[in-house]
Amino acid sequence: MISSVALIPARSGSKRVPNKNVYPFGGHPLLAYTVSAAIKSGVFDAVVCATDSEEYASVARYYGAEVPALRDAAISGDKSPDIEWVKWILEFLEDRGRTFDAFSILRPTSPFRTDDTIKRAWKLFCDNPKADSLRAIEKCKQHPGKMWVVQADRMLPILPYSNNGTPWHSSQYTALPEIYVQNASLEIARTEVALARNSIAGQSIVPFISQGLEGFDINDIEDIWLAERLMTDCPDLLPVIGCPPFSI
Repeated sequence: MISSVALIPARSGSKRVPNKNVYPFGGHPLLAYTVSAAIKSGVFDAVVCATDSEEYASVARYYGAEVPALRDAAISGDKSPDIEWVKWILEFLEDRGRTFDAFSILRPTSPFRTDDTIKRAWKLFCDNPKADSLRAIEKCKQHPGKMWVVQADRMLPILPYSNNGTPWHSSQYTALPEIYVQNASLEIARTEVALARNSIAGQSIVPFISQGLEGFDINDIEDIWLAERLMTDCPDLLPVIGCPPFSI
């Protein structure tokens, strides 16, 4: 049996949407849906929120997550790489006698990722014991073969590939290979990959193809507007929360 911990990053200081991680959504703070989905999945031995905010910590604890310590400001900036806070929390737990074979990063900005999503991803990860990690992906809606870099007054294709002599940028979409982009739904990796190799992915990565709105990510106010309408039309999209809303 592989031991595992869910790591939920919830730093404060969001610029595009203030307090995004605890933004009121469907009657609860946004963070609540990820905590609830992680717990309900039954996959994890512990569900831990890594935050630099005591207010966010109170929200996380209310919905059932642990917050053993607050993140330092030095690893909580908008340009801080994930590996910094991941190593910090894993080492913090290890120093207190709590070790895990694997960890999963579950971001609060993916409210439509459910416990079923997590269970499917976890099974796939466990079925691939030689893999370093698993990452959620979805098919690109805008193919990178049609993308350009503008330099001065000229354009250069990002990917200078061709299909039977025809550049990708001049090919029909149906003639191009399928390309996938990672989303914020979830990541799973072996703890050794982070602590010994300083990576949250490693080299051998299993693809987990998201279904429906599982990979929907809230980054700005337009995303919130769309998510609220999706939720209104299909309230069953959200993970079920079995407690009264936290009062912020």
